[in-house]
Amino acid sequence: MSHKNQTLGEFIIENQTEFQYSTGELSKLINAIRLAAKVVNHEVNKAGLVDILGTAGDTNIQGENQQKLDVLANEKFIQTLKNREIVCGIASEEEDDYITINSLDENHQNKYVVLIDPLDGSSNIDVNVSVGTIFSIYRRITPVGTPVTLEDFLQPGKNQVAAGYIIYGTSTMLVYTTGHGVNGFTLNPAIGTFYLSHPNMQFPETGKIYSVNEGNYIHFPQGVKDYIKYCQKEEGDRPYTSRYIGSLVSDFHRNMIKGGIYMYPKSSKAQKGKLRLLYECNPMAFLAEQANGKASDGYQRIMEIQPTELHERVPFFCGSKKMVEKAEEFMKS
Repeated sequence: MSHKNQTLGEFIIENQTEFQYSTGELSKLINAIRLAAKVVNHEVNKAGLVDILGTAGDTNIQGENQQKLDVLANEKFIQTLKNREIVCGIASEEEDDYITINSLDENHQNKYVVLIDPLDGSSNIDVNVSVGTIFSIYRRITPVGTPVTLEDFLQPGKNQVAAGYIIYGTSTMLVYTTGHGVNGFTLNPAIGTFYLSHPNMQFPETGKIYSVNEGNYIHFPQGVKDYIKYCQKEEGDRPYTSRYIGSLVSDFHRNMIKGGIYMYPKSSKAQKGKLRLLYECNPMAFLAEQANGKASDGYQRIMEIQPTELHERVPFFCGSKKMVEKAEEFMKS
């Protein structure tokens, strides 16, 4: 029976029978992510003391300026997952293409691929605002023992076997699901151990917070503008409070605890939206649905979308169920 202050390692062992394919690899994979999270947390906490602030001077596949910590976090997660030899492929928001692992070893039996946003909200590092890591895990669909293909990564979100995030804030937390609810673990930095601090996390059915970059208001579709006006109108339990950090992990985490909706719609500046389906929206949608929330592109369930490319972007509405449903009403009208 899970209980507060149980270590993440104990929790994984106790609950591994819940995994559909209980052969130990998924447990090892979560453990590898835990290790990489501790390494990145150490580096994030040194920002300002060593030369890891600011831009790295490169752009990623999305055309965005890479921060030094983007590059560092990307390297740490990829290296840790490679070293454990438990995945057959990795795709990262910071990499142009997916990475094949053990493709020359005829005997390798690794069954999982990992998709990762190594450092979400990294532009906030320079101003000491919370950032995070987002991960998504799928069981490969091509034959075991062969090199992975693009097909293994372009799976709809409903095929995820696990997903989660690490938030590097006033405390460092690892929050994840394997399809049996959402649990949060807080790092005790003195001994380097994650402890279960937030068992069975749930979105309140509704909330009073809306999170959206209102600086883009003029570029939003009319449905989004109408919903924002609805949130601001003084009526019933409204107006709602506007809270936007600019780090998806941080905004999502707050809204899951307090109740709220996060929106990154398409706009006249970003016709397909800005957030990546595979690295950000699918894992957060899986977490939201497992925590009694909802995730949509404004019209349909995020996890039903069939991806067509590795770095595909989609509009994103996510959070308390009734708030997302109300936003969808405005989008459809």
